[in-house]
Amino acid sequence: MDVVKRKGRTEKFDERKVYASCYSACMTCGMKERECEMVATKISAEIKKWVRKEKRVTSLQIFRKVASVLKKVHKPAAFMYETHRDIS
Repeated sequence: MDVVKRKGRTEKFDERKVYASCYSACMTCGMKERECEMVATKISAEIKKWVRKEKRVTSLQIFRKVASVLKKVHKPAAFMYETHRDIS
């Protein structure tokens, strides 16, 4: 599965990136390590399943899907995930 990045280049989908960004958002919220792992695993598995159904996705589509799913699981972590681009 190819992911189209913001500047138009493509790369292979890497669920580890989804896991890492979810884990980081959870840690920023002060969640315990085990809970962060559980949430990140759940979200990355759901995104991987979704991506498999698509022929090609953009990084923005992945970003929005992760934020949407994360909101259902942990709203403060979703907020941190959504705003990490603004502060990095």
